[in-house]
Amino acid sequence: MARVCLFFLVLCFVLYMAGMAESTVARHSKPTDFIQASCRATRYPALCVQCLSHYASAIKQSDRQLAQTALSVSLARVRSAAAYVAKMTKVRGIKGKEYQAVKDCIENMGDSVDRLSQSVRELGHMGRAVGQDFMWHMSNVQTWVSAALTDENTCLDGFDGHAMDGNVKAAVNRRVTNVAQVTSNALALVNRFASKHQATTALEKP
Repeated sequence: MARVCLFFLVLCFVLYMAGMAESTVARHSKPTDFIQASCRATRYPALCVQCLSHYASAIKQSDRQLAQTALSVSLARVRSAAAYVAKMTKVRGIKGKEYQAVKDCIENMGDSVDRLSQSVRELGHMGRAVGQDFMWHMSNVQTWVSAALTDENTCLDGFDGHAMDGNVKAAVNRRVTNVAQVTSNALALVNRFASKHQATTALEKP
C-alpha cells in the first residue's frame, strides 16, 4: 500500500512539474514565434516575418489564418504595385518599348489581382471542408496563387535586355520583384497548410 501511495505521489509531482514547464514556455513565447517558425518554409523568410508579424494577434497558432493573412497581404501589395506601375506610362521621355512593356505589365498585374482575389475568397469560404472537398478547394487556391506569381514574373520578363535599361525598368523591377517575393511566400504557406492538414487527417483515420 505504501508503494502505491508513493507511486501516485511521484506521478502527481511529475505531472505538476510538466504543467509548470508548459506554463513557463507559454509565458516566455512571443506572439511572433509561430510566424517565425512557419516562415522558415518560405523562400524569403525575413520578408515573410516582416510582412506577417503585425498580424500575430489575429493569426495566433492557426495555419489556416496564417495562409489567409499571407494571401491578403500579397493581394494588397499587388494592388499597390499595379497602381504604381500604371503611373509609369506617364513618365516623361518614356520610350516606345518601355511604354509597351509597362502596358503589358499593367495587364499582368491586373490578372494577378484577380487570381489572388479568387484565392482569398476560396480559402475564406472553405469553412470546415475535409477530405476530397478540402483538397478540391486547396487545389483551386494553389493553382490561382501559382498563376498570380507567373503573372508577376511575366511582367518582369517584359523588361529583359539591356535595351530596356533605365529608370522605368529599375522602378518597375524594384516594386514588382518585392511583390513576387511576397506572393512566393504566400504560396509556400498555402502549400504548408495543405500538407499539414493532409498529414493530420491521415493520422486521424482509423
